Amino acid sequence: MKTITIEGQLRTETGKKATRQLRSEEKVPGVIYGGEKEINFVAPAKAFKALVYTAEFLLAEVKIDGKSYKCILKDMQFDKVSDLLTHVDLQELVEDKKVVASLPLHLTGAPAGVKAGGKLVTKIKALKVKTLPKYLKESIELDITNLELNQNIRVEDVKADNMEIMISPRIPIASIVMTRQLKQEEADKEKTAKK
Repeated sequence: MKTITIEGQLRTETGKKATRQLRSEEKVPGVIYGGEKEINFVAPAKAFKALVYTAEFLLAEVKIDGKSYKCILKDMQFDKVSDLLTHVDLQELVEDKKVVASLPLHLTGAPAGVKAGGKLVTKIKALKVKTLPKYLKESIELDITNLELNQNIRVEDVKADNMEIMISPRIPIASIVMTRQLKQEEADKEKTAKK
């Protein structure tokens, strides 16, 4: 699994004034929680780019004062006006402690319904799962080859070993819908059949 490295320093001063000063230096404050203790740190805004601005699921190795922490991105805040990253929450991965993560869905195969003239509509791009860190992976693969026209594939159809899916099993992930052209062809067929 892809891992990015973030070099940071422990944060000694807290409060609005200290935080404003850090942001003026293009640094972003962050917190690592989930381990033995909460760690407040600061790192350059550039260091977070690969982790924040991607649809991929990545691990972050945060190096602070000679110690290294394996983490996943949990939450982030942006400035309402400038849209700059203002804060990052990371969760440390502890071997025997389950984590909740949002893993991207990767749809594979050419659906039968698309070959028949339908259109694939994707409704969910990621699944929230609860699992041990050793079972985390870059994405969850879902084969949609057998998806026919006017059919859905739902969360309950996903086979994710060693993972508990945290959203309703009835929610559709993707469906094949009729295109306008196909609907017109069907209507034309019915008209000619009635004559």
